[in-house]
Amino acid sequence: MSELFAPAAISVSELNALARSLLEDNLFGLWVAGEVSNLTRAASGHYYFSLKDSRAQVRCAMFKGTAAKLAAPLKEGDHIELTGKISIYEARGEFQITVNEVRLKGLGQLYEAYEKLKAQLQAEGVFAAERKKPLPAHPRTIGIVTSLAAAALRDVVSTLKRRAPEIPVIVYPTAVQGAGSEFQIAQAIQTASARAEADVLIVCRGGGSIEDLWAFNEEPVVRAIEACEIPVVSGVGHETDFTLADFVADVRAPTPTGAAELVSPNRLESLHKLAQAQCRLKTVLEQRYYDASQRVDWFARQIRHPQQKLNEQRNQLAALQQSLRFSMQNNHRFNAQKLARQQQNLAHLRPNVSSAERNLLLLQAALCQNWQNLFANRQQRLEKQTALLEAVSPQHILERGFSVVKNSRGQVIRSANLLKQGQKLHITFADGETDVRVTSEHKQPDLFDYS
Repeated sequence: MSELFAPAAISVSELNALARSLLEDNLFGLWVAGEVSNLTRAASGHYYFSLKDSRAQVRCAMFKGTAAKLAAPLKEGDHIELTGKISIYEARGEFQITVNEVRLKGLGQLYEAYEKLKAQLQAEGVFAAERKKPLPAHPRTIGIVTSLAAAALRDVVSTLKRRAPEIPVIVYPTAVQGAGSEFQIAQAIQTASARAEADVLIVCRGGGSIEDLWAFNEEPVVRAIEACEIPVVSGVGHETDFTLADFVADVRAPTPTGAAELVSPNRLESLHKLAQAQCRLKTVLEQRYYDASQRVDWFARQIRHPQQKLNEQRNQLAALQQSLRFSMQNNHRFNAQKLARQQQNLAHLRPNVSSAERNLLLLQAALCQNWQNLFANRQQRLEKQTALLEAVSPQHILERGFSVVKNSRGQVIRSANLLKQGQKLHITFADGETDVRVTSEHKQPDLFDYS
């Protein structure tokens, strides 16, 4: 191939930089297990060693800050697991790991168990936010679950004494590490819940290695916190330490001291707020006093002596009486003038009836005379008609010797030819009546005339 098309060469430093980028970009978050060998501790406090297994080794560097976090100093031959930045030391082209965290070999199985239990509890809803209880703003009693020998207890008690010395503290002692400590911690939490002596419960211990804190990752402790009737604050280890007790607790504090600060009201802050409230109350009361004083002054100006009010009412009554009298006089004067005008108008419009009155009197006298004359004439005529009527009256005829003959049906018999033998008759005389029967025979008797 022609050299014209050959790729350009890179320098060694460029090669090392490229390799470093490839390693750092693709190999991260890995845990590497092996045995410590060739361990050197520099005067600066940094560690340099090799991590090896039966077939290979890799250079490792652990700086002073990371080494200070170790529970125990690193020793030659330790079997450990570490994680950090996998890269190349460009100056010498050496492949190495800059260590960020170290744990003894076997903690991988613990971490796997931790993640498995965490997933199980999370699926059950043990860590759900809706099941967490709120902390009381002003607890009357604070409970603490920890070891009596723990430095965390001293930190918590001193913080509570500084912030809220008036609140009593109840300690439920328990071992916080070692074999079987998880059962003791769970029993202490259950005891605090059953006694219900405290309004809030702190479960705490100081910092340590993952093995030291492992009791707070055990299921008995998690279940005891879940079932606790009292709100629980977890303050286990340092701020970077997370245990399953932190997830299940109602509130997680970064440290035991932080837990004490969370559950206790700050006395100085409370006093400051109380002073502020007192100032606001004083201002409000003063303002209300000023407002009330102004209202009292205004009402005082409105108050008058009853005699003064009575005099004013008398004056008003006198004025009303005078006004009424004046109004009545004006009304009487107006009505009198109106009546006079109407009388004048009536006098002008009234006709002269004297002549008509005289005519009416004459007519009344004539009418009365004519009525008397008419009555006398009619009375004379009545008397004449009465005499005539009396002359032709049947009663008058009967008195002259006549009688009226009637048959049994009340019919007047006008002819003797109408009589029949044996017929019953009724005869009326002037002075009485009688019944007779026909005895002389003139004609064939009538069957219907017999009674």
